Amino acid sequence: MSQEIKVLAVDDDMINLKLLKSMLGKAGNVSEVIEASNGSDAIGILKSRDDIDLILLDIIMPVMNGIEMLKVVRADENLKQLPIIVLTTDETKKGEALEFGANGFLMKPIRADELKAKINALIL
Repeated sequence: MSQEIKVLAVDDDMINLKLLKSMLGKAGNVSEVIEASNGSDAIGILKSRDDIDLILLDIIMPVMNGIEMLKVVRADENLKQLPIIVLTTDETKKGEALEFGANGFLMKPIRADELKAKINALIL
């Protein structure tokens, strides 16, 4: 487990972001967590950095929601290989998220062990 990864966490809820950051900090292989509060901010970050390894994406957000962001990322030649795990409280969004290119799906509230297992399955 030597690979250090950089994670972009996208959620409009600051408490969720803090929680994710703390879980990822304990995951051991995450060197940086970059935060964005909506899909639009996240796209801006992705365009300005090429070192992000994984996106954790909330679905229900203002400005640009998770599904809209998924469509944008998957349509971009440079970003479409990027692993994206969708996080939501709404089980009904799972099919839609996977259909638009999400690599994984976690129900909120997120559990640290599930998050770590999902990341390891995608990255390592």
